[in-house]
Amino acid sequence: MERLCGPELPFWVANQTLHTDQPDLPVCFQLSVLSWLPCIYLWAVSPLYIFYLKKNNKGYIMMSIMNRFKTVFGLLLWVVCWTDLFYTFHETQQGMSQPPIFFITPLVMGMTMLLATFLIQFERLRGVQSSGILFIFWFLSVLCAIVPFRSKILLASSQVEVTDTLRFTTFYFYFGLVVLELILCCFNEKPPLFSNVVTDPNVCPESTAGFLSTITFWWFTSLAVKGFKMPLEAKDLWSLNQRDSSKAMVPKLLKEWEKEQAKSKSKQNLSNDVVYSKPPPSANNHTGGENGTSPEEVEVLLSNPKSVPRRPSFLRSLVRAFGPYFLIGSAYKLLQDVITFVNPQLLRMLISFIKQKGVPDWWGYSLAFLMFFTAFLQTLILHQHFQYCFITGMHVRTALIGAIYRKSLVITNAAKRSSTVGEVVNLMSVDAQRFVDLTTFLNMLWSAPLQIMLALYFLWQNLGPSVLAGVAVMILLIPFNAVIAMKSRAYQVEQMQHKDSRIKLMNEILNGIKVLKLYAWENSFKEKVLAIRQKELNVLKKAAYLGALSTMAWTSAPFLVALTTFAVYVTVDKNNILDAEKAFVSLSLFNILRFPLNMLPQVISSLVQTSVSLKRIQNFLSHDELDPNSVDRKNAASDFSVSVVNGKFTWAKEDSPVLRDINVLVPQGSLLAVVGHVGCGKSSLISALLGEMEKLEGDVSIRGSVAYVPQQAWIQNATLRDNILFGKAYNEQKYGCVLEACALTPDLEVLPGGDMTEIGEKGINLSGGQRQRVSLARALYSDADVYLLDDPLSAVDAHVSKHIFDNLIGPEGALKGKTRILVTHGISYLPQVDNIVVMVDGRVSEMGSHQELLKQNGAFAEFLRNYALEDMIEDEAPEEMIHDEDLFPEDTLSNHIDMVDTEPGINEAKRKFIRQISIISADGETPKSRSVRRHGCSQRKHPEPQEKKQPQGMEKLIQAETTETGRVKLKVYLEYAKAVGLLLSVLICILYGCQSAAAIGANIWLSEWTNDALKNHTEDNVNMRVGVYAALGITQGVLVMISSFTLAMGNIGAARKLHHNLLANKLQTVQSFYDTTPIGRILNRFSKDIFVIDESLPSTVLMFLFTFFVSLSTMIVIISSTPIFAVVIAPLAFVYIFVQRFYVATSRQLKRLESVSRSPIYSHFSETVTGASVIRAFGRHSAFVCMSDMKVDENQKSYYPGIVSNRWLGVRIEFIGNCIVLFAALFAVTGKNDLSPGLVGLSVSYALQVTMSLNWMVRMTSDLENNIVAVERVKEYSETETEAPWEIEEKKPNPDWPMQGNVDFHNYSVRYREGLDLVLKNLTLSVKGGEKVGIVGRTGAGKSSMTLCLFRLLEAAEGEISIDDIKISQIGLHDLRSKLTIIPQEPVLFSGTLRMNLDPFEKYSDDEVWNVLEHSHLRKFVSNQPAKLEMECSEGGENLSVGQRQLVCLARALLRKTRILVLDEATAAVDLETDDLIQSTIRTQFEDSTVFTIAHRLNTIMDYTRVLVLDKGEIAEFDTPSNLLSQRGIFYGMAKDAGLVL
Repeated sequence: MERLCGPELPFWVANQTLHTDQPDLPVCFQLSVLSWLPCIYLWAVSPLYIFYLKKNNKGYIMMSIMNRFKTVFGLLLWVVCWTDLFYTFHETQQGMSQPPIFFITPLVMGMTMLLATFLIQFERLRGVQSSGILFIFWFLSVLCAIVPFRSKILLASSQVEVTDTLRFTTFYFYFGLVVLELILCCFNEKPPLFSNVVTDPNVCPESTAGFLSTITFWWFTSLAVKGFKMPLEAKDLWSLNQRDSSKAMVPKLLKEWEKEQAKSKSKQNLSNDVVYSKPPPSANNHTGGENGTSPEEVEVLLSNPKSVPRRPSFLRSLVRAFGPYFLIGSAYKLLQDVITFVNPQLLRMLISFIKQKGVPDWWGYSLAFLMFFTAFLQTLILHQHFQYCFITGMHVRTALIGAIYRKSLVITNAAKRSSTVGEVVNLMSVDAQRFVDLTTFLNMLWSAPLQIMLALYFLWQNLGPSVLAGVAVMILLIPFNAVIAMKSRAYQVEQMQHKDSRIKLMNEILNGIKVLKLYAWENSFKEKVLAIRQKELNVLKKAAYLGALSTMAWTSAPFLVALTTFAVYVTVDKNNILDAEKAFVSLSLFNILRFPLNMLPQVISSLVQTSVSLKRIQNFLSHDELDPNSVDRKNAASDFSVSVVNGKFTWAKEDSPVLRDINVLVPQGSLLAVVGHVGCGKSSLISALLGEMEKLEGDVSIRGSVAYVPQQAWIQNATLRDNILFGKAYNEQKYGCVLEACALTPDLEVLPGGDMTEIGEKGINLSGGQRQRVSLARALYSDADVYLLDDPLSAVDAHVSKHIFDNLIGPEGALKGKTRILVTHGISYLPQVDNIVVMVDGRVSEMGSHQELLKQNGAFAEFLRNYALEDMIEDEAPEEMIHDEDLFPEDTLSNHIDMVDTEPGINEAKRKFIRQISIISADGETPKSRSVRRHGCSQRKHPEPQEKKQPQGMEKLIQAETTETGRVKLKVYLEYAKAVGLLLSVLICILYGCQSAAAIGANIWLSEWTNDALKNHTEDNVNMRVGVYAALGITQGVLVMISSFTLAMGNIGAARKLHHNLLANKLQTVQSFYDTTPIGRILNRFSKDIFVIDESLPSTVLMFLFTFFVSLSTMIVIISSTPIFAVVIAPLAFVYIFVQRFYVATSRQLKRLESVSRSPIYSHFSETVTGASVIRAFGRHSAFVCMSDMKVDENQKSYYPGIVSNRWLGVRIEFIGNCIVLFAALFAVTGKNDLSPGLVGLSVSYALQVTMSLNWMVRMTSDLENNIVAVERVKEYSETETEAPWEIEEKKPNPDWPMQGNVDFHNYSVRYREGLDLVLKNLTLSVKGGEKVGIVGRTGAGKSSMTLCLFRLLEAAEGEISIDDIKISQIGLHDLRSKLTIIPQEPVLFSGTLRMNLDPFEKYSDDEVWNVLEHSHLRKFVSNQPAKLEMECSEGGENLSVGQRQLVCLARALLRKTRILVLDEATAAVDLETDDLIQSTIRTQFEDSTVFTIAHRLNTIMDYTRVLVLDKGEIAEFDTPSNLLSQRGIFYGMAKDAGLVL
């Protein structure tokens, strides 16, 4: 340095800098280090930066005024610097020789200014709107210029006049210009020309944000403000950045993956070339031998086991695609790790500063500001790192979902069989999510060991080898934590099982709630649910014990480590003195250690899980794909529009072929029928034509486009119209014809929204026949050349199928002139087709026209003989059925509801909303099993015209679910506290307070202990010091455990109470509630919300209390050591609460939007997988890929601001934390003389760790608000209106009531719900005991309502019913219902044993049960079951036929054998035979009971004592059947329709 500056200007003068109250840096130092620092930085960075700019061109920016100013200032700076240089030359000529530094510095600085000016222009040409590189440069320049600025003024004031006037002036010019450049650098340039930014209405401000705005996430503020003012909606979200969209991400990954695959293939081929001289046979060329491999090749293959193909590695493609971007994040992480360790060193200097007397104050202040500055820098860098990691995670997820979706559209059927739809959806949801979770912390894999090593190095410097004791404790805690984690995972699995079984049972209870009420069985089922719930809570309790242990381990770990280290340190050697520096610096280092040690095991386990996911995804993406060339679509040469020559097909390469020797030629425009027995390969033939099967040999060609109707109709979750158009343009006239031909017009009148009705998943709100017809309509609308129809007529009724054949498929139908291949079982159509192919066991056995085949008398003729009989039976169906050609009541929705006779108002609305209700039964059982059914004839002839279409504005049947927006009311927290127990809640808070007190106590004791060192090295009371410290720390640990355990117990108590109230209320709720509320919504309360209350809420509350008390104790410690700190708390707290309110409001809504937009991705996907063959046949592959991408992007649109909101919050909250550090240190410096170093160490080290807990506290507040909503929702459904009490003690009827069974209706009226019309109006009738009364009437006349009134499912509007002179409205519901019996229209069974289904309260003996089964004709069936009465019934009784279920209901009735029986005659599912069984049993077994039968088949009630005819809720006729017939009234008309009278 002396060479440069000369002897007069020394480089460093200690007295001038450190040991004075007015410090200053020597001129040489100023001229060299301070001036060169920014220059070195800029020259080092610019080559890389220029290279980057060359690669990334965003279009140039027009020269703006600001840009001109920047450039001019840059040039002026160059001039100013070189003025100095020339002045030095000038002085040398004058003979005043200057040291070399005066030449070098201006030269270097001038060059740098030129470089900066060049960069300003180069950035403009490359479209950079705001430059981070230059901002840092100008910032450094200003920072370095501040010292000379001050020292020049000091110098000038100390001297009389300024000696070096020119340099003095140029420097201030320089300083001013640099400051101006810095200010200009903070502003943004306009966006580049021709950029695509402008087109987007709601572009994300990030793309145009400046450097400062980007590092502090300031650009997000606008959204936070918007979210605070009003709840965000999807339209408020920014559109996705181009770089994050599926369009950019998926191809990026797929490109790398294809490279990988190609590479592994080429390696394989290389090894193959070595093996044989001739290349392996190509897949399409099937000439050589059976499988195309000749024997000698096989031998060679065997002899070379080494040529195992290398599997393409998906990991490598992921790394190639997303690695570079992720590495930027890693670089930030490295920087942050290093900076983390600066603060403990500064703390050490601060404590030693406090210790020494007579050190100038400025030293302390600069330390305080340095601490603040490093902490702030660390915050910015950390959040940049997180931002990069999260975005990488987001990219990976987008790309994975896209890749899996695209793959699922092209995999072969063999591959499809190896994984179910559910598994593939899991790949998308669970496995892709694992990658997202891993990327966030993946850097910890190298960063954690680095941090641990650095921390240990500094600790070793501090305390020497004693550190090892502390490390040993840490290492011992790792297996302890691991064991706890394993155990709690096991408990979680067990808990999930209990939860699933509870939800399954609840689902059944809610589905059959009406039956439970009618039988008065609620209590039995309530016990069952509570028993499962008890198991669930027991597991929760065990998990809570573990949780308390692990919380203790987690909070006490740093303390135990500190304790062992300090104890060892002071006891090993008498000369080791624990002073403040050593103690508190070590404490802050231990706190740094805590994070990597906790994270490492988590990251590793997450890594293991992800590697499993990676394998699964890789396997899926490596599946074979369908060969697009297996069907030749080009063929223009031949006259046949479909031809198969020597076809041999199989589903999977390794299976035996399914179709052999297939030769089929279909001339253009002909109709070919394919017939054969079940399983002979008819559908496989269609699949082969579509290219869905593996072609082993032969040629398939199809001329033109294809439309395909699968056997199982595939319906999308979209409007009916979209399902038919399927991506084609809407043409009204064509569309009308299509609907007509497919007989859909009458259905549209029934559907609530006509053709704009939204169809549920899997077409759940259409009957089977309707689905099939929609599928046909889609094919017809697509206007293709070749139609492949796979048995489309099986699901529809006879007369409908006739209509469809005539108007659509047949020789005169809409498709004449097109080529049609029809798989069918309907024999009646065969005479009208051009050709028939008869399939037998996968071969074509005969082919020809109907006449030819009959003459041959081969397989076909035999087939006809088998089937004709069945067809004859079908044709005998009464003529009246087909009477009404234009309305097909068979198969429209109307019927499926008519059977649930309800009054017309509800009818309409039910239809409208059967959809909401049914979407829930996701397995695709439709509500009311909608098979093809034939009703009796009583109500066939005049389907009653709906009185009026529901007038607009009539109240909706099902109200939309209310979602709470905005803040959660305080009341809800109180409700929860009440559920926990108020005393317990207070106790928990006190325990947390004590625990924090113990922690503070331990640390204050430590600071006292360290102050011993000052007085006079007192080793005497070391034992006492260590002992008390240990006692306090251990007390804290124990208190933590007790408090977290008490909290868990309180939470479990609350969960039990809330669930119990919810369940009790739901079983007592009035029936009308269930009519207006979809089951899914109620189930959601029992599953999702109860789960939140069980699991998420407790951990959130725990973390919240924990962080809250940590933050509180920090404030207390700092205020107690430097009271003046209290002044700063108010403004900081204000800012904190302000930021927190903004964040919570916004992030809550973003989370909601994200979860709402997530499920469509998966539901669309599972829909696609099931309909892949249809999508491929219609050639809609790319359209569906597009739809999926849009759904993913829509989801990422709300996920991305969610990530950023966390970063935004982090930067702001940590800034507040950093301010706390700053003020704690500043006030420590000001109060230096009154403070002991121990106290300073205490308060600053507390301040250093407060940032973390402040940050977590906001997150926890937000989670707490999100989760406490569950309490609110459960509460809401625990307080719905209940029915009358089950039992009224003082009004209990006699046990053997009713003796006679007389039933009297007196002036009785009833309505379904408040505000609806009366359903029954002023009924007055009396029925003597033992009479048999038939109730008949048209749909909606109020037949079912009458029976519901007997059971008081509907309460009277006026009038009353009395049974044996007791008014039923005055006794308890269970007392009433247990004395009546109903055999409902729809048999409902619950999963459980058969015995339980008959007698849930176990009142009867086994003999009685067997006896009843005998009478109900089930004895034979049950005794053949291995489990006899304990036979398991599956959910809904799926494993019994519908007829058997009906008989089980009969058996229930026989078992109860009450004096009054109500029989709601089953119309739908029961065959005539079962029906006769039931009728005869009732005639014999209920001879002396009063029987009410709601009849649909009149012949069953012709021998009843009296018949009641209802019309529009009033009694029309009531007399014996013979009298009614002779009156020739309504009853006579119905009997005539039924063909009972001539």
